[in-house]
Amino acid sequence: MSKKRSLSQKINVMRASVMGANDGIVSVAGIVLGVAAATSNNFAIFISGISGMLAGTVSMAMGEFVSVNTQKDSERNAITTQKQALADSYDNEFNTVKDKLVTDGISTDLAQQATKEMMAKDPIKTTVRQKYGFTVGEYTNPLSAALASMISFPTGSILPLLAITLFPKPIRIQATFIAVLIALAITGYTAAKLGNANTRHGIVRNVISGTLTMIVTFVIGTLIGS
Repeated sequence: MSKKRSLSQKINVMRASVMGANDGIVSVAGIVLGVAAATSNNFAIFISGISGMLAGTVSMAMGEFVSVNTQKDSERNAITTQKQALADSYDNEFNTVKDKLVTDGISTDLAQQATKEMMAKDPIKTTVRQKYGFTVGEYTNPLSAALASMISFPTGSILPLLAITLFPKPIRIQATFIAVLIALAITGYTAAKLGNANTRHGIVRNVISGTLTMIVTFVIGTLIGS
């Protein structure tokens, strides 16, 4: 069980890292492309990108820390509620689990036997898993998630910042746009893989959302600059 829990935690932290990098790419790309559309001043573009990187890093880390802690609190409250429910009416909780198994397609006799065995082994874990959909004890470490985002966001931010800074002026906007789309395809694929989702859909969604973000900020920057 400890190995399973450790693997689950690692996957959650990895997912936070991938999404942190993804947010870093999109956020800073939107900023630098918007500023580049408004002005040709390299220093202004670079400073805006660095500012976005720093602000996003702190925001992502704190947001991840608060979010994971909130989730843990909710799960712990559910466990407390379930302990009281078992103490007040064990039979009702037993029937709830059994009915859930029957709804999932298991025959009534088999559901009765399976529920009896699971409830005898660990009624809290059994009822929480069936009623609330999570496994007792499998919590993501808030500090680990925060650190993962704190590292991954600026890592992702580096790509658009370097692209807009290093490419020649005539092509830097187009080159940054292309580099960002390639990076988003990679993070979209990775996130989908970690979440056991359709990788093609993950890539398409990520690329489309990033494209829209860059177009909107570029248009706004162009309007401001004109």
